[in-house]
Amino acid sequence: MTTLSISLLQAAQSNGGGMSFIVMIVLMFAIMYFFMIRPQNKKQKEIQNFRNSLSKGQEIVTAGGIYGIIRDIDDVKNIITVEIANGVRIRVDRNSIYASAPTADGQAASTQAPAKDNYAK
Repeated sequence: MTTLSISLLQAAQSNGGGMSFIVMIVLMFAIMYFFMIRPQNKKQKEIQNFRNSLSKGQEIVTAGGIYGIIRDIDDVKNIITVEIANGVRIRVDRNSIYASAPTADGQAASTQAPAKDNYAK
């Protein structure tokens, strides 16, 4: 017999010690799921919903910290054209959009309604 099967037989023959060990391991995985994995999945879903709801004219912040206004959205290539100054437009990947730009009162702009255009055309 291998040492693994011998140790499993010894654990099964002990006075319920094996069962409490299994329950403890299952409990540890349940705690990890509810405190680490589940909140992370919810956050990723929220971020994906935000990125899917982007619209033209919305003020955003890229992951690199660039503030701008969305001028064009290419859903096929997942590329967004962002105007960062008068006549200066850059193309960024949709996944690099971090958040809505904060308004003057410090609150993030709503993702539903496009923000007003602060740049002259």
